[in-house]
Amino acid sequence: MRRLGVVAAVVLSAAAVVPGADATTASATPVCGGLDHLRIPASVMSLPTTGGQVEAVSVKTSVVSGQTVQYCQVDADLFPVDPAAPHIKMRVALPYGWNHKALMFGGGGYNGTIPDLASNVPFGPADQPAPLARRYATFASDSGHQQNPAVPPSLDGSFGVNDEAVRNFSAGDALKKTRDASLFLIRHAYHATPHEIYFAGGSTGGREALNVAQRWPDAFDGVISGYPAWNNLAEVLDLGYLTQVLSRPGAFPGPEKQTLLYNKVIDACDGLDGLKDRVVSNPDACRFNPRTLRCPGGADTGPGCLSDPQIDAVIAMSTPFRWPYRVASGETQYPGFPFLSGADMRTPFLGFGTTAPANPMPVTSGYGMQYWDQWVKYFLTRDPQYNSLDLDPRNPGKWLGRISYLSTIQDRNNADLRPFARAGGKLLLLHGAADELVSPFATNDYYERVRDVVGPGQTRGFLRYYVVPGANHANFGTPAFAAGWDSLTALERWVEKGQSPVNPVVTDLAHNRTRPLCEFPAWPRYRGGNPDSAASFTCAR
Repeated sequence: MRRLGVVAAVVLSAAAVVPGADATTASATPVCGGLDHLRIPASVMSLPTTGGQVEAVSVKTSVVSGQTVQYCQVDADLFPVDPAAPHIKMRVALPYGWNHKALMFGGGGYNGTIPDLASNVPFGPADQPAPLARRYATFASDSGHQQNPAVPPSLDGSFGVNDEAVRNFSAGDALKKTRDASLFLIRHAYHATPHEIYFAGGSTGGREALNVAQRWPDAFDGVISGYPAWNNLAEVLDLGYLTQVLSRPGAFPGPEKQTLLYNKVIDACDGLDGLKDRVVSNPDACRFNPRTLRCPGGADTGPGCLSDPQIDAVIAMSTPFRWPYRVASGETQYPGFPFLSGADMRTPFLGFGTTAPANPMPVTSGYGMQYWDQWVKYFLTRDPQYNSLDLDPRNPGKWLGRISYLSTIQDRNNADLRPFARAGGKLLLLHGAADELVSPFATNDYYERVRDVVGPGQTRGFLRYYVVPGANHANFGTPAFAAGWDSLTALERWVEKGQSPVNPVVTDLAHNRTRPLCEFPAWPRYRGGNPDSAASFTCAR
């Protein structure tokens, strides 16, 4: 238990309200009745709030991972400093038979809803229980704003008009506020502080996972970061550029052409890992040229080819986007997406979408295009009527200063994780090689930055990074490889027993096959035998 000094303030404050609360009175059964309408003092949170209050307490019985779990659900609001800012709505699940551990979940997209506390970690396994079924106390928040039900889930950026709400979401302030308040409630319920505290999140939640390791290195013992959108401002600028490219006349490749592209990439690159299984395990060797699909004369002559504008759009998506100005975060580019991303008709809404971007932005356009539209309207211009297609991210004009400022909040790019490592923290980092919403190339970049700053040997002492071939963003739709790995058990063993991951195996949840989970930059190469067994592969460089 390495956080005794860190949680001292929380413990002392909680002890002032719960006399005699210490290890000798610890219980595995939550005391729910004493939490109803409990006031949460501002002093238990290390960042500014005006306190909080429990709004509802109920005892629930749910089937989680096939197990019947009884737990106390606590809903609370944390109050802002700015009266105009939204509350942070948070929730804690306090199981009966508590294992004396806690886990915080990150969100997704623009957040705005509280994650399901009975869910699993990113790329979680199908054959192992979710954290709540393991009797973790789980907690999360909406990150400080509430989703408009009239907007597609996780795509409501309207809170961006308020500075405190932006910091709660983009800078991650709501994470620490929620963590501190949750520990206060856990101590009240069990008369004990958790032995270990973990964090798990993917996409926006993956950025949040890296954020807590960067900003509060003592706050969590172990972190699982899946497909993290860590350089959020950089990616938004690329998404804005791609939105403009895809909105050009004739540039948008419809679903049939997306499927054509996907199949041709598979045909060209599938066997480069030694096995034709419709999973490209060696993407660095893939040198597909979309111009081989050019229609005669470059005109759009049907679903069996790509026109010149469509080829230009595909190339733009797979090419690094660089902007000709400086932003305060220091980022200079976004690395683009693999050819496999978004080209599969099975996952259109996260990649290209099914219709071209337009004004107003269709809900059938790509997720990233809708994300850009909300960002321009609420974060950048703070004008809901602004046409996001009118803003050129290569030449933003009067908006450059605002873009630069937002980069300091949205790009969580501190690669110096030595304080986290010194505190004993462990980090598992995962990304799908065919991610269509957050580029795996960006995560490669962040990992390499950490190695450059910390050093290769020291980095391996606290960090493992795995790229999963064929996996897309969050196993959305029907990916070529639906990744499932028991990362939580691996993290527990590393944190609690000092046993780092050794030869981990990832399962394809959709096709009943396994592959070795190779440390980046290695990839699984087929060496003969049962093609559905990880034992038939070796990690190659």
